[in-house]
Amino acid sequence: MIHCAIAGLGRWGRALVEAARSSPRLKITHAVEADLERARPFCAERDIALTGSFDDVISDPAVDAILLATPHSLHRAQVIAAAAARKQVFCEKPLALRRADAVEMFAACRAANIVLAVGHNRRFWPAMRGLREIVASGELGTILHIEGHNSNENSNVVLSGWRLSAEESPGGGLTGAGLHVLDGFTSLVGPASRVYARFTPREAGPPQIDTAMLAIEFKSGVTGTLATVRATPFYWRVHVFGTRGSAEVLDEVTMVQRKSGSAPHLITYPAVDSLVAELDGFADAVEGKHPFPVPEADVLATLSTFEAALRSMRSGLAVACDAP
Repeated sequence: MIHCAIAGLGRWGRALVEAARSSPRLKITHAVEADLERARPFCAERDIALTGSFDDVISDPAVDAILLATPHSLHRAQVIAAAAARKQVFCEKPLALRRADAVEMFAACRAANIVLAVGHNRRFWPAMRGLREIVASGELGTILHIEGHNSNENSNVVLSGWRLSAEESPGGGLTGAGLHVLDGFTSLVGPASRVYARFTPREAGPPQIDTAMLAIEFKSGVTGTLATVRATPFYWRVHVFGTRGSAEVLDEVTMVQRKSGSAPHLITYPAVDSLVAELDGFADAVEGKHPFPVPEADVLATLSTFEAALRSMRSGLAVACDAP
């Protein structure tokens, strides 16, 4: 059993706690939360020891691993402190807002011989797994272009807190849900070389209403486009176009394949709980069974694209990505 502490008990932190309750190899025994009064009933119901101090859990020998669902700006210091204490780390995305910080975090964990897993849970969607398999098989021929979209009306209920901060969430919806699409692109066609991006805020809010759009060139020669829209109903799309066909993922379990001369082919995959699946992947990595399915190189490549997009939004120009 891997005994874990979780830092951050907002909406997503609580979702991770519930997912861990379905994993036979992880047990969340401790929690860190600044708002103790708000978190106390939740922790009491689940027999989780609650503290307001991160130092309390990284110094506790009963804690084997730390799950981080904290503001992005805290990740660097928390990951490095956890590495110094030899605690395994699962950190929600984005790992960092700067690639250089992520490089430092991975280096600290590697030196401590511990796992650093980054929570891109949509990697574990059955339809996205299927799309990666189809692309890797060559069935679509030479990949020419990729398109992605993420809309997420969850922003309509975010009326306060750190997620409204321009420092914590630069690029609007790109920082949150949009980063899932960027990670999907990286896993499918590799690192980007150049990005042109625009950010258009419509209302300062709360709730915030904005759009982001990216045009991306990949090192493989593939081109891509990405859009995020906050405040409209949830919509997800990743569509890969090749010389022999295309494949489009529309949600966790739905894919549409298209080939010349044939009607579109709908594939529906068996559903899984992606949070449970990624925590199981973390447990596998901690136990030395398999590497975590989101490699360090992919995390760094995605953050390079993200940073370039933010620079492009500020300058209005296309921006080259840092070498991964």
